[in-house]
Amino acid sequence: MRKLFLTSLLLSFAVLAVCQDKSQRPSPPAQAQCTFPDGKSVTINYSSPRAKGRKIFGELVPYGEVWRTGANEATTFVTDANLSIGGKDIPAGSYTIFTIPNSNTWTLIINKKTGEWGIPYKYKDDELARVGMMASPTPSPVENFTIALTPRGDACTLTMSWENTQASVDISEKK
Repeated sequence: MRKLFLTSLLLSFAVLAVCQDKSQRPSPPAQAQCTFPDGKSVTINYSSPRAKGRKIFGELVPYGEVWRTGANEATTFVTDANLSIGGKDIPAGSYTIFTIPNSNTWTLIINKKTGEWGIPYKYKDDELARVGMMASPTPSPVENFTIALTPRGDACTLTMSWENTQASVDISEKK
């Protein structure tokens, strides 16, 4: 009887976890999107953690280590266009992105493996590309981790901002 009760209790918690409203999480879902002049696009879905007074880069997110680039599930990168990112060719498709933050430069990792939680990072064999990103201070503190895709002519700039740091790289459609 006790085993049946424990099984029912665990099943109830599992159902609650699946049905959880993701917008109510401490790191709610967010999205960035850029549409090219021909209508093709890039969409990034991620979870946006809050700084909450913590020291982020170099402490909570260690320098030189792979970071899930957000919170919760791994950050997705979906494009229906063939791209060039930092000089690397990225074919249209669905990917997961990770980063390696450092104080003055970041590395963007584009990975073919999708659907993972985010950490620990164990997908090096599935990497499509590693791309350098320029890092710089933000004009003012950023409480919510933010990914932005800003249109720039026939390209987009991918910018990640949090605490007092932003990292960016240009994305263009490869024709």
